[in-house]
Amino acid sequence: MQTRIRLYVIGIAIAAAISTAGVFLFAPGYTHGAGMAVLCMAVFAILAELLSHHLASGAAGSVAFIPYLASALLAPTWIAVLGAAGSHLVAALLAKRESLKVVFNVSVALLASSVGILVYLSLGGSPFLGIHNPLSTENAHLALPFLAMVVAFFGVNTLAVSGAIAVSQSRSIVSVLRQNLRSSVLNDVMSSPVVYLLAWTYARFGIWGVVLVTLPLLGVRQLYKTNHALEQVNQELLELMVKAIEARDPYTSGHSRRVSHYSKLIARAIGLNAKEIERIGVAALLHDVGKIHEIYAPILRKPDKLTPDEWAIMQTHPIKSAELVATVSHLKDVVAPVRSHHENWNGSGYPDGLVGEAIPLGSRVILFADTIDAMTTDRPYRKALTESQVREELVKFRGTQFDPSICDHLLGSPMFGLLFAPAANRPATPHKAERLTLARPA
Repeated sequence: MQTRIRLYVIGIAIAAAISTAGVFLFAPGYTHGAGMAVLCMAVFAILAELLSHHLASGAAGSVAFIPYLASALLAPTWIAVLGAAGSHLVAALLAKRESLKVVFNVSVALLASSVGILVYLSLGGSPFLGIHNPLSTENAHLALPFLAMVVAFFGVNTLAVSGAIAVSQSRSIVSVLRQNLRSSVLNDVMSSPVVYLLAWTYARFGIWGVVLVTLPLLGVRQLYKTNHALEQVNQELLELMVKAIEARDPYTSGHSRRVSHYSKLIARAIGLNAKEIERIGVAALLHDVGKIHEIYAPILRKPDKLTPDEWAIMQTHPIKSAELVATVSHLKDVVAPVRSHHENWNGSGYPDGLVGEAIPLGSRVILFADTIDAMTTDRPYRKALTESQVREELVKFRGTQFDPSICDHLLGSPMFGLLFAPAANRPATPHKAERLTLARPA
């Protein structure tokens, strides 16, 4: 693994050297004014790098791209490329990062900045330092080169970083790209007009104008970083609680986290938005928290088939789960999906016997994920089902247990195959015998 990572970093470094050489050949000019502009932006970039925050995917988010791109607008030459790399290097040394990460980050800075500048210049872009008012209508032709530079910069940066995470974590680069895009890139792209404003401010008012603009930006970013940290702590606490509950039942270790993962894939397959996907994922993670009640402990530890009375008790766990979730104010919107995650489309489910569209959408999604996890888990009486066998079962119970519309969308989506991807493989977790024809947990 370490060899693969080193080879990847070497490849990025070589690509960065080639693209940087291309900028030097294409735009070799240097002026004192350009050097001062890049130095000013480099200081801002170092502060932004030191205030970066870690994303769930393993990447880090910061607003350092703003001064990098502003430097490229003010002085689209090799000095702007070196300024971006130098900022990364100084910030990495101050943060005492590992040498391999330093090489990688500096190389990505060189690569993304140089490719962005080459795109900008090739489309007719010109230095802001030589323009009295870049925002005037006569300079409107600079908008397209600027937008192209932003796209090139983020495209190269995101692809390079996602590739490194995929290699280091043995994950699919597609899944990492998707996670990074959801986590930060969209917000960063939406912030790109600030790049234009910052470059214009320096061109018109110099260093002091930049100070007045950048201090509020750094403050806002620090607030965003703090909020992100709080969200991450909340998520980790939820997962800790789920792990504690699953520890009582060795047969379902990891079940809730897998169901959450599957639920988000299914929600994406049926076209839900990012917020809806996230909330369904939370509901799925918490769908079995009610099993922490002592009444379920002897049943969960029982290795044999459940009696009718024990089965009746187990059917109350969605109610207990919903009651526990309802005690947390920011989880009010997931109470209904948690309570109804065992309701069937034809009304044969529990605890309320809801039918069709009366079942919350999140519950219908979780039911798919919950059942798929049961079917793809080894049991004492059978091996885990294959992808084709799971497909057959879903079709068989379409319209009775499962929402037919969700079923059709899922089976026709590439997301269905991701449910069986190698990255999603789990250790065998045998389960008690079920009372239903279709394999599913209690």
